[in-house]
Amino acid sequence: MNNKDNLIPREVFDHLVDLAAFSLEEQEKSYLHEQMNNQLNSIRELEAIPLPDDLPVTTHGVDYGQDGTPPLRKDEWVACQNTADILAQAPCVEDDYIVVPDIPTTELE
Repeated sequence: MNNKDNLIPREVFDHLVDLAAFSLEEQEKSYLHEQMNNQLNSIRELEAIPLPDDLPVTTHGVDYGQDGTPPLRKDEWVACQNTADILAQAPCVEDDYIVVPDIPTTELE
């Protein structure tokens, strides 16, 4: 696939490779340069797809509200079915609570 546009000039790409201190062979540089430009061209093609103005924003099938954020999930308590198995793995349990050692602290002046 040939690039329609060379969005990242080779000089800029070479400069970025030097800044990142990558050790790349010339063949690797050419391949990565071509692939980066192909990806940017693909993004340009996707941006050119006309979309209706009233199309709601979604991500992975999650509808976003008018404010651009996904709705909050319901805050529901769900009982754990195997609490005895989980507590049996703890080194120290008291009254169905896992006991952890105190963390020593030092007062800062």
